[in-house]
Amino acid sequence: MKNIKVTLPDKSIKTVPVGTTPQQIADEIGPGLARAVLVAKIDEKLSDLNTQMSYDCSLELFTGDTPEGHDTLLHSTAHLMAQAVKKLYPNAMVTIGPTIENGFYYDFDVESTFSDENLLEIEQKMKELAKASQEIVRKEISVKDAISLFENIGEDYKVEIIKQIDPNDIISAYTQNNFTDLCRGPHVSNTSKIKYFKLLSSSGAYWRGDEKNKMLQRIYGTVFSSKDALKKHLINLEEAKKRDHRKLGKELKIFSFDDEIGPGLPLWHPNGTIIIEQLEILAKEMERKAGYNQVRTPHLTKGSLYDKSGHLDHYKESMYPSMDVDGTDYYVKPMNCPHHHKIYSAFPRSYRDLPFRLSEYGTCYRYEKSGQLFGLMRVRSMQMNDAHIYCSKESFKEEFLNVCKMYLDYFEIFGIEKYSMRLSLHNKDGLGEKYVNEPELWIETEQWVREALIEGDLDFQEVEGEAAFYGPKIDVQVWSAIGKEFTLATNQVDFAVPRKFGLSYKDQNGKDITPLCIHRAPLSTHERFIGFLIEHFGGDFPLWLAPIQVAILPISDKVTEYANSVFDELQSIDVRVIINKRSDKIGSKIRQAELEKINIMLIIGEKEASRSVVSVRRRFEGNTGTIGIDELKSVLVNEIKNRSLSHRKETATTN
Repeated sequence: MKNIKVTLPDKSIKTVPVGTTPQQIADEIGPGLARAVLVAKIDEKLSDLNTQMSYDCSLELFTGDTPEGHDTLLHSTAHLMAQAVKKLYPNAMVTIGPTIENGFYYDFDVESTFSDENLLEIEQKMKELAKASQEIVRKEISVKDAISLFENIGEDYKVEIIKQIDPNDIISAYTQNNFTDLCRGPHVSNTSKIKYFKLLSSSGAYWRGDEKNKMLQRIYGTVFSSKDALKKHLINLEEAKKRDHRKLGKELKIFSFDDEIGPGLPLWHPNGTIIIEQLEILAKEMERKAGYNQVRTPHLTKGSLYDKSGHLDHYKESMYPSMDVDGTDYYVKPMNCPHHHKIYSAFPRSYRDLPFRLSEYGTCYRYEKSGQLFGLMRVRSMQMNDAHIYCSKESFKEEFLNVCKMYLDYFEIFGIEKYSMRLSLHNKDGLGEKYVNEPELWIETEQWVREALIEGDLDFQEVEGEAAFYGPKIDVQVWSAIGKEFTLATNQVDFAVPRKFGLSYKDQNGKDITPLCIHRAPLSTHERFIGFLIEHFGGDFPLWLAPIQVAILPISDKVTEYANSVFDELQSIDVRVIINKRSDKIGSKIRQAELEKINIMLIIGEKEASRSVVSVRRRFEGNTGTIGIDELKSVLVNEIKNRSLSHRKETATTN
């Protein structure tokens, strides 16, 4: 039998017979690896462990604690869940089951909803199937044969999916016992490798995310390669539930939604409005120092503006339908960009005016599908922390990098310690359709952005095919205090639209030059950012951002006059303060302030009143002693002015 050479990551070479599989290599290396390995990479291509190698190649083996191994485990467990559902509900039809961050879901067409008891039943069946050590086999089939296969077993949704595939393509399916499903793979080689999983919840979901289609039942689950990793993840999920911005937003009276207003249209209560105002004050301070000019633009605009900008060609599905005004189509604005271009073009510009920086805190409206709405994270009405920088090619890198550095300044203020930058590039196959057809400009501007990030010593990764239609961009991923990931900020290059709008400036020789445009939103929308902050802080906002900063807690009515005087003193320095004048005992008043997550409690009894002091209690720190009123005012002013981060309770994270 012919032999082949397999090169391992440590450069060692194994000579093995043709047809040897990665699993057999793992078996030879050792029993520990043999049990733990989940997927292989053969010549840089992820492959199943039972793939037969037929030529000289390189080989990497991945266990469940690697991204490659974990993702494979997630895929495989989703199929295991679908198999269990089919066992328990034979008439159920399976649709799609993708992986998500640290989890997976699968949508089913069933007659009724899944209860918590149903999930436990399905989970138990999954354990039985996993222990049965079912071999998982990959098979490549033609589109025609795949249609026939799934028609014969009554899987109408799979047939619909397959019919949209090029008839000349070869597709893959995975089979375990009598269950078969479409998947590109790879998968684990045997169900016995799937051990530590948990079904988390169920919900309704429209087929293909379209509310016009049938409502399906979605089951969410997760899986890890060890019991400890699963346990840690479940603890973090419980902490995340406590911090859910939808739950805390209601409890802390920050925002609400109302059916008569409409889905995705938040109502900001006084506490939420305070947070918005403080964020705007912060942003305006930083932007003033960075040379931005504040502008305001209307909510309603003629459709011809968005036709010129290209948004009607590339973004119309996310815009609200037009309305007829005096025989002309008008739209509520989904973004500020075209309006800022018009402000730039309102007067002649020269190189001396550049860079020209405009910022706005206007409200925009986007038609998000109802199935995609999620608290403050996906809404239809949003307040944009938006800005555009018009600059020359010579100053582009400096301006782009300054925006990125502004993001880092914000992250320090909010205690965001973990973040990453993602350089989103175009895909040449999408030119003229998904992207503006300017291949040379794409290559040039992408390189400028890449160089700016390198010169700024900023870590980033490149992702092809995720650019805006008008240019490359940086998307900033941040992680909250409990390790939850958010897409928060963006920094985009627009090289196409300025030309469409005829934007120009006179250079030193009097020649008309088209400026570059940088579109940046460091705080995302107020909605998404506040949603993030609620979960990041767990509702325990730092003093400067807290809707109520101080609660005065009188022990008895005997000190009411003194308590009122302290109240007046704090109000005089613009501290947001309340007095609890209820007849409750002091312990009850403290508990109430704790529930409202008020940072500082001032406890006043006769002893404090006689000495003109207050006893201070802080969240998570307890009693910190007594202090005079003048000293207290100085402490509060400094803490608020410096936007100091308050002490927060430590929590377990996935970091």
